[in-house]
Amino acid sequence: MHHPLAFAFGILGNVISFMVYLAPVDVHRICKSRSTEGFQAVPYVVALFSAMLMIYYALIKTNSYLLITINGTGCFIETVYIALFLIFAPRKAKISAFKLLVLLNVASFGIIVGLTLLLLRGSTRVTVIGWVNVGFSVCVFAAPLSIMRLVIRTKSVEFMPFFLSFFLTVSAVVWFIYGFLIRDLYVAAPNILGFLFGVAQMVLYLIYRRRRGKDPEKAMPSAMAGSEVHPIEISIEVNVVGATGAAQVDGRSIAAVRGDVHVGPTSHDESLPSSFSPNC
Repeated sequence: MHHPLAFAFGILGNVISFMVYLAPVDVHRICKSRSTEGFQAVPYVVALFSAMLMIYYALIKTNSYLLITINGTGCFIETVYIALFLIFAPRKAKISAFKLLVLLNVASFGIIVGLTLLLLRGSTRVTVIGWVNVGFSVCVFAAPLSIMRLVIRTKSVEFMPFFLSFFLTVSAVVWFIYGFLIRDLYVAAPNILGFLFGVAQMVLYLIYRRRRGKDPEKAMPSAMAGSEVHPIEISIEVNVVGATGAAQVDGRSIAAVRGDVHVGPTSHDESLPSSFSPNC
């Protein structure tokens, strides 16, 4: 049984992480428009994989039910997100998302579980899975760099909401304290990096919040990978809108840059389709 203070921070971490899981605005847009537009499935697949790894770690370690509850909830929510993406995505994006899902969440996770169950025992197994979680978390924590780079390039915080960065930072602090109190290095350590990135994002917000952003067409890359533009024989204008999203649970920050390429005629009502092809 956890110390009462550790239990309190664990409950608080569950609440905050649950709110972060529900944060992705792009999912709400997908459901409303019944189209994935230019969004990616990568953030949801990665978040699902991250939650699965943490559940496996919690199952082979004793007294880790607070990790199981939030990551179990996370698995369910991310699975729903992925299902919605597969329902509304165009055929090419569906195939790409399904391949990533099988490769990461079925094959890779299966190999990790199989090897550790067959080759390792007791505390050694816990240690190895713990370090696998830490390594994956460190890799995922590099994702906010793309958000910060976009803010610096555009001199605009439009794509980095302050309150999201704030709650991600609070989440990192809460889970660090929880890991420290239960003396779990593999829970506490990754959240140090999460805290640093969260603070950096809030500092950037304070620097650029009053500045007028650059023209997105000049600030954003000239081409977004995976986007499709179909030419037509009329005068057209192209608007490129970039957006970023980030989510973090148990110290694992998930961020993605999405590009929506909207192509429409200047004097006609028809519009052209675009596609953009998410580990938690």
